[in-house]
Amino acid sequence: MTDKPVQFGIDILLDTKNLKDIAIGLVCNAASLTNTGIHSSVALLESGYNIKKLFSPEHGFSAKGDDGAFINDDTDLLTKLPIISLYGGKLAPTASDLADIDLVIFDLPDIGSRFYTYLWTMTYVMEACVVNDKNLLVLDRPNPIATQFDFAEGPILEENCSSFIGRFPIPIKHNCTLAELANYFKNIQYPLLKLETIAMRNWDRYKNNNFPFFAPSPAIQKRHTTYLYPGTCLFEGININEARGTEFPFEQFGAPWIEASLLREKMIEISDAAELEIVSYQAVIAPYVNEVCYGLRIAPKNLDNFKPVAYITTLIGLIGKLFPNHLKERNYLTNVNPSGQKHLDKLVGVSNSFEKIITENLDITVPNWLNTITPFLLYP
Repeated sequence: MTDKPVQFGIDILLDTKNLKDIAIGLVCNAASLTNTGIHSSVALLESGYNIKKLFSPEHGFSAKGDDGAFINDDTDLLTKLPIISLYGGKLAPTASDLADIDLVIFDLPDIGSRFYTYLWTMTYVMEACVVNDKNLLVLDRPNPIATQFDFAEGPILEENCSSFIGRFPIPIKHNCTLAELANYFKNIQYPLLKLETIAMRNWDRYKNNNFPFFAPSPAIQKRHTTYLYPGTCLFEGININEARGTEFPFEQFGAPWIEASLLREKMIEISDAAELEIVSYQAVIAPYVNEVCYGLRIAPKNLDNFKPVAYITTLIGLIGKLFPNHLKERNYLTNVNPSGQKHLDKLVGVSNSFEKIITENLDITVPNWLNTITPFLLYP
């Protein structure tokens, strides 16, 4: 018997609730679709909901803006609704933005990594709703890389490394949905928040199938990429190109000084968790714009059991040993970190992370995470 298709929070809302007499602000982007592919804003408007305005995260409403780029306010050409950017001059809705709103609905996808910023946009929206005494409704969506909690990976974020790519103490690979994390953050940060969440139907975090994947940002066009991203995004913090702009962003990596055949040979000796293909490509982005990079493409042998943080930190440590005169940290400039400094520490979530990775002293275990998060899970 075939498993029933997953119904997202938006699908459940449309089927079960009547919120048509109140003014609504919708936090969304182009990937905020029903399970049949209709945009949430359109589906709600067609059902008679009073959507007053839209709010967009990093990459903008189109989900096509460059990584870390300032996003301006806009207007949705389809619905004619104003779009207020939460990744431009501000990260949270203002009192003025919320003055004519009774309810904020949050309906964004996530990919299960602590440093993917839609999660933190949610926390700023939570904060704004507390300050301005507004109700918040979080519509849940799948975490595409959720699996057994034994496969959660740290480190747990240290307070001194808090930033827009990690505000509160959770692991890098947390295995939760955004609605579950909203419940958790309400408990530890926003107890006065008037929060409601709508869980999915037919989603099983351990099977994690039977739902369409909608690309949430320019470099995450395939669900396959999300399984590597919790590890390969760490390349942003060192002078290795993460292959943005190629066919395989975050699935391959390179630098002009890497001897790919040697690296492949030595990595296979350490770990057989992935197939490694030698690649070369012309870099599109920093730090090697228009230069030919040599490196590897990573194909995990078992996606559900793959531990990307452990694998990639091991790989970076090996690169440091093989090419010690080349590997360095790099500044990664974004709208929320204009200097780009300490980007690797912010990604990893601990101080002096480069040294800890190179010396194999980075602790990525999260022994108490399941006990911590269990009271807030919607899908035990």
